[in-house]
Formats: sequence, structure tokens, C-alpha cells
Amino acid sequence: MEKIIETVNLSKKYKLKRPWKVLLALDNINLSVNRGEIFGLLGPNGAGKTTLIEILTTIKQPTSGYVAINGYDVLSQPKKIKPLIGLMLAGEMLYHRITGYDNLKFFCKIYKIPHYKEKIQEITEEFGLTKWLDQYVEYFSSGMKMKLAFCRTLLLERDILFLDEPTLGLDVKSKSFIIEKIRDLDKTIFLTSHDMSVVEKLCNRVAFINSGKILKIGTKSEVKTLSELDIKINVELRENKSELVNELNQKDFFKSIIENNDGLVITLKQREDYANLFPILANYKVLRISEPSLSLEDLFLKLID
Repeated sequence: MEKIIETVNLSKKYKLKRPWKVLLALDNINLSVNRGEIFGLLGPNGAGKTTLIEILTTIKQPTSGYVAINGYDVLSQPKKIKPLIGLMLAGEMLYHRITGYDNLKFFCKIYKIPHYKEKIQEITEEFGLTKWLDQYVEYFSSGMKMKLAFCRTLLLERDILFLDEPTLGLDVKSKSFIIEKIRDLDKTIFLTSHDMSVVEKLCNRVAFINSGKILKIGTKSEVKTLSELDIKINVELRENKSELVNELNQKDFFKSIIENNDGLVITLKQREDYANLFPILANYKVLRISEPSLSLEDLFLKLID
């Protein structure tokens, strides 16, 4: 598959005036994004997500390493890159003391978007912003600012989009709308978020970043497989719970047993120990056995622990 975004040993350092130290914002980042892919970068605030996007979009320069967008070097060929990309930095990049319409018109004029009046009307109707376009942006809610910023990005009609926290501050209905909109775009999308549900629903592949370092990278299923998280089994039963606990306590293939109202939560040492557990459970009136699905949030909390 064609790599459209690529970084090799990318690092970014900031020199702090006080206490005269060097902050390593990005530490040896290696990743690639294929054409037409939705790639998700997950991490807490301050992990390095926005710094990475600013480098990928030529706003900032790396301290070391190689970065290429569609084969063009970010350092030596930024003018080749800028016409290919669209950037949304949360609800920023908006002018608050002019109207919503004037914001969109201004950016359309700068980027020479043809037929911008018709395009603004069409996209703001789709996003439910039409009746607010004559209002100053400073009076917009945070959710409305996010929608306006997304409209501005889409009006550029670029094939590569960088979306930094595109659902930040949105209510549930608006978030669902934005997710569906992103999913339907036929573009290469690099998306950052600390909202696990957004990435779960949208991304083909994900990377986890914390303190400027990539912790894991791959498809959602690959990352979960590589995580080596504990294997927890929910065993629902109403009778003889104590007897089952006593019998299991004589075995050495589990890490822990937790009792709850519905039965037991058994944590196995390894997946192969299913074969040791099932013959024991067969002697009890078990109503249901289930293994909770692993979420990206569970994985991320484990990785940064």
C-alpha cells in the first residue's frame, strides 16, 4: 500500500528558559499512514499529539528525523505539501470577532476556493449552522466552534486531512454526526483524540502516544493482541459459589478470583488455561461464561501504567 504520511526517528525538543532544561516533546517517532486510511493517534493531554500534527503540517520543524507527506520532505519541500493538506486544530484557527460566515468566506478567499458561496451554504446547512452564520463567533458555543472549524477544513477540499480532537466539546448527537461525516469522507485522515470511543468507531489503525513516545501501533485487533493484558472470565452462577472458589484456590493457573453478585471474575495467567478451567466449571451449575471485550481505553490505561 502507498505510504502517504511517514516519519522516521522524528524528535522535537524545546529549550525551557526556566528551569533551564530541555523538554523532549517527541521522542524518536516512527509511523506511516497509507493512502485512504483513517489513522488514529491516542494519548492524554500533553502527550505530544498536537506537536506531531504541527510538524506533519509544516507549522513547526522537527529537531531531528525525517518527515514526508505524499513523498515530499517537510523541511525542504513545504510548499509542495501545503496545497495537499487540510488542518483542523480543535476549535482554533477561527477569528472570534467576525461572523461565522465571514470566517468561512475569508478562508475560501485565501485558498481561492471556486463557487465558495454555494459551497458555504451547502456545508453549513448540512452542519446545522445556517441560522448562526451572521453571529460573531465569540458568541458560539464550543460545539458550534468545532463544527465551524470542521466546515472550514472541508471547504478546502484537500485529500489529506489532519484532525486534532475533532469532537472535543461536542454533545452526543453532534459527536455522532461528526463521526459519520468523517467515516464517509474518501480521504486520508490523520486523527488525534483522547476520546477512545471516537477512535474505536473510525480508525483502521491506531497508535498510542504518551510523554512523546509511541507505545503501541497497529490495527485495533493487532494492538489488542500485542497488549498481553490479563484474560478475565465472567462466570455467572447462583449456587455453590464458595465451593467453586475453594476448588479453584487449589489450582495455579489463575491470577485472581473476585466474587460479585452474579458469580465470579476469574483472571487467567494465559489463554491456554481455558483448557484447565472448563473441566472444573462443568461440575457446577454455571448460567453463563463470558470474556469482556477489550476496549482501547483498557489497553491505553494498561500501557501507561
